[in-house]
Amino acid sequence: MKPHLGVVMLVGTVLTCSAPGASARTVVSILGDEFQINGQPTYAGRFWRGHKIEGLLLNARLVQGIFDDRNPVTVPRWAYPDTGRWDPERNTREFLAAMPEWRRHGLLAFTINLQGGSPEGYSNRQPWHNSAFDADGSLRADYLSRLERILDRADDLGLVVILGYFYFGQDERLRDEAAVLRATDNATRWLFDHGWRNVLIEVNNECNVRYDHAILRPERVHELIERVQTATRDGRRFLVGTSYGGGTVPKENVVRASDFLLMHGNGVSDPKRIAAMVRAARAVPGFTPMPILFNEDDHFAFDQPENNFIAAVSEHASWGYFDPGKNNYQDGYQSPPVNWGLNTERKKAFFRLLGEMTGAKSD
Repeated sequence: MKPHLGVVMLVGTVLTCSAPGASARTVVSILGDEFQINGQPTYAGRFWRGHKIEGLLLNARLVQGIFDDRNPVTVPRWAYPDTGRWDPERNTREFLAAMPEWRRHGLLAFTINLQGGSPEGYSNRQPWHNSAFDADGSLRADYLSRLERILDRADDLGLVVILGYFYFGQDERLRDEAAVLRATDNATRWLFDHGWRNVLIEVNNECNVRYDHAILRPERVHELIERVQTATRDGRRFLVGTSYGGGTVPKENVVRASDFLLMHGNGVSDPKRIAAMVRAARAVPGFTPMPILFNEDDHFAFDQPENNFIAAVSEHASWGYFDPGKNNYQDGYQSPPVNWGLNTERKKAFFRLLGEMTGAKSD
């Protein structure tokens, strides 16, 4: 179970190893129910329409930054329209190129996942094979190479990365529970080895949705949260939680174990329900002051006086933009081939509101 500390630091001092990332510039921490970067509150002193923005971690779901497909039958689905083929290295290069623009508009965090997310936005079946883990829980060098570049660039830009380990529909790529445990330990060790201090860990995306391995389901997922927390180096550890499907309030076992609470707004069309979810999470037995953040919500209406983004912020909860897209390089942020730029009116509307809230450049 998590220690009862006022501040929980993510890997405290700079590691002395010479590996990339060892000279970390960006350090994320928690003080009470707010996030800090480099010992200072995020969006320091900022209020918007009477709502306190300071301490929030406004974010976007950008889980496919290291996406690939090892299934030769399905990989043609993700072909770029200009070349007629899928290219995972191009995907990561274009992700890296877009990062400064996201930051310029006030984004402080994004979610990326070692097993991605549905490249169709939503899927009943997932025949593609997108996983940074082999069946025994070992790590794949090609995925880690792409992720390393993203984490290094995020560190340079002052961005926090919410790194998911597992995704439903791909967790079955791991042979058994022992492989899940091995994968968890290997991923955490790899992060320590590189010295990053700007990473929050999301054990798995939507723990209550179709996981094959019991330890990734709601009843036992706290075991993995605690496993990551007990992995330490020089007295330091990572901050960790897990998320639930849209509209679900975290359960007591996860609330008691987590350093922060992750929720999703998918399927929640009434902004008032978003606000009510935050209040309900704070009322779960075992809750102690900690940040609450939505890191996935596919509702927009950014030009309206009420929307899910504003509703979350009104309860001093962070919010995350999820734009699934249509596999055509024209829209969305989840369906490869992804255009990682601000190339649609919906993306521009999100970043305009984000910039207005945070006081960042928003044109």
